[in-house]
Amino acid sequence: MPRMNFCQGLRGPLLLGLLCTMNPALAKATLDVKIEPANGALKANIEAFIGSISDRDEEALRRFRRSAQEQASQAAQALGYYQAEIRSRVKGGKDPVLLVRVVPGEPVRLRNVAVRIEGEASSLGAFRVPQSKALSPGAQLNHGAYEDAKKLIQNQGLRYGFFDGRFTRQRLDIDPRAGVADIELVYDSGPRYSLGGVSFEGETPFDADLLSRLVPFPANTPYDSDEVAKLSQNLQASGYFEEVRVDASPVKGQGRLIPVKVRLTPAKPRTLGLGVGFSTDVGPRARANWTRHWINAQGHRLGAETEVSPVRQSLGTWYEIPLDPPLTDTLRFTSGVQRENLVDVDSRRVTLGGQWQSKLPDDWQRVISLRWEQETFDYGDGSDDGRSSFLIPGISYGVTRSDHKLDPSQGYSLQFDVRGAKEGILSDTDFTYASVMAKGLYTLPGGHRLLGRVQTGGIATTDFEAIPPSLRFFAGGDQSVRGYDYQTLSPEDNNGKKVGGRYLLVGSAEYQYPIAEKWRLAAFVDRGNAMDSLSAAMKTGAGLGVRWVSPVGPIRLDLAKALDDPGGFRIHFSMGPEL
Repeated sequence: MPRMNFCQGLRGPLLLGLLCTMNPALAKATLDVKIEPANGALKANIEAFIGSISDRDEEALRRFRRSAQEQASQAAQALGYYQAEIRSRVKGGKDPVLLVRVVPGEPVRLRNVAVRIEGEASSLGAFRVPQSKALSPGAQLNHGAYEDAKKLIQNQGLRYGFFDGRFTRQRLDIDPRAGVADIELVYDSGPRYSLGGVSFEGETPFDADLLSRLVPFPANTPYDSDEVAKLSQNLQASGYFEEVRVDASPVKGQGRLIPVKVRLTPAKPRTLGLGVGFSTDVGPRARANWTRHWINAQGHRLGAETEVSPVRQSLGTWYEIPLDPPLTDTLRFTSGVQRENLVDVDSRRVTLGGQWQSKLPDDWQRVISLRWEQETFDYGDGSDDGRSSFLIPGISYGVTRSDHKLDPSQGYSLQFDVRGAKEGILSDTDFTYASVMAKGLYTLPGGHRLLGRVQTGGIATTDFEAIPPSLRFFAGGDQSVRGYDYQTLSPEDNNGKKVGGRYLLVGSAEYQYPIAEKWRLAAFVDRGNAMDSLSAAMKTGAGLGVRWVSPVGPIRLDLAKALDDPGGFRIHFSMGPEL
């Protein structure tokens, strides 16, 4: 019986006829590039030049073959292979294949390379002359490296305000037969432009002094696009504006002084935020906050916030005055009430205070505070109930340095805190409180991550009984010694109640390894305790965990075992940045 093509025997509606006409295009063509000897970079470049051919049938592929061969030659020359031998053919069939065979030959190498910056930019240390192995004499010619060098120079010229800059020489001479090439790039930057005064457009409720304190540069400063970007970021980060548009472009007829024009659209004056969360320390929790982003032309703010969880309930208000610079230096007055249910104590606290926060050189944050607090506490048996009042001045310093805010690969953070009170000055007794915390993260080749944490603190006083639970030290929990319940590591009184200690010492070591994108396994050991004597025994917890790098930071799930006390495993769940 003779074989018959389906479409040849088909008689019927026009639609079926169209299907027959289109049927050959259902074939899926593929590209097969072979380099002899193997060269991954050249193979990838040829495939990128030729592009996708899957929509071609065999006949179209044969028509395209010579064009593909020419594209393969261009791809080879882009990487310095000017003597490449290229052959191609089409292998027919149901799924045709375009075969491209390449023998690269010896590449062209750089002989003389001269890259110079002339004009004012030559004396600007931040203006970099492109330097790389790909642009060194003897290196294999790479057209991409040559173009990248030109773009780097041009981009720097635009960033630093050399708007009249141009290449007076841009030469790439190639001698394919000799196998050598010479590069000469000479860039004349011309004069540097400057940023003029900043003018604000649009109706805003703020006075000129507040807006000027958000400008990160003085008038007539040399142009830097990073400074312009920082101006926009400052205005947006202030929370005062819904939309910010900054125009800092050269204007003909105004010389080399660029006027900076900013159009502002005020944000809504009030916002309300709601949130829920969960951790194994405090269980489920709900938060709410209300913020009045400004209440006057000086940008003063007002807000309230509350948190509710099984172990902690709080309500607080604050009033904030922006200083100079207003994004980092503020004066804040606070008031609040808080109730906290620890293991063996119920604490109720009222606070009133103020703090001055400022940013120091090298990104250190300093907070100077003064607060009055009154705390009532109950240990549950009626015999140790107490009330304390203190006027507490304090100072703290903190810094975090890392290569990423949410998921760093390396960095560290340091926190120092000192507080105290003087008996008779609205305080029940003398005390000095000090604590230090340090965290570090380092990533080795292959994704091996090492994390370390050390926390220590102490209280010096002549009447420890008068120190309330909120100022004493407790250990155990998600952020302390895992394997132990939240704040269960503590000295005990004569009735076996955990009352908090004079000293705290906690250390942690953790190893993480990525198992998939955004997922890591972890192994850790925590050791420490809260105690009345530095000679007291330490407690150790160890376990395994998994980390998921979510859009809001790592989410941690750990299974830990307390090694020094009887009991099973404990699950710890928490979230937030590693540092």
